[in-house]
Amino acid sequence: MALVDADYKFLWIDVGSDGSSNDASIYNGSELKEGLESPNNIFNLPEEKSLPGDDVPVPYYIVGDNAFGINKSPMNPFPIRNMEHHDRIFNYRLSRARRVVENAFGILAHKFRVFLRTMNQRPGTCRKIITTCVILHNLIGLRYPATHNNMMDLEEQNLNVIPGAWRNDKVLLDVYHERARNTGTQEGRQIRRYLGHYFTSKAGSVPWQDKMIL
Repeated sequence: MALVDADYKFLWIDVGSDGSSNDASIYNGSELKEGLESPNNIFNLPEEKSLPGDDVPVPYYIVGDNAFGINKSPMNPFPIRNMEHHDRIFNYRLSRARRVVENAFGILAHKFRVFLRTMNQRPGTCRKIITTCVILHNLIGLRYPATHNNMMDLEEQNLNVIPGAWRNDKVLLDVYHERARNTGTQEGRQIRRYLGHYFTSKAGSVPWQDKMIL
């Protein structure tokens, strides 16, 4: 499990959990969750800030999927049942941002082919290999960013997605993820509801979003 920034760089990783563990249980037992929810702000997160064209303070949050409970830190999509227009727009905008995370993992595996097959080493050795590959991925992206550009998804002017080279690694797309739904908080749901309305407002909308959810 990993936390990735907008430049495809891994900021935090958790390596070595049991294969039977689902995403929710790994996150719930992680130092990441503990730090994000710490009242002492041990991660030195930025203070809440209003979005462009609005005056409502919004916390910085992590883009996630439904394995992570809705909270003020991890933000996940609306359930697909009975979605209103602003719910669908929010899910599109969140999914578009989450594509960066998918690409980071894809670029990592495309570059280090050991991730595309079963590792036959001992668990401790596997942890060292994975951690080393993540560090090298970050260094390569920092020193030779063009190598990432050649592998990641791109968008044409009409916003159609050109699949990155990593998506040709069929094995990576077939990986099965054990998932479990996490519980959420009322505060997280309120922030998500606000963001859904903001993304459909004049201040927060983008011209192409309605076309993309049709």
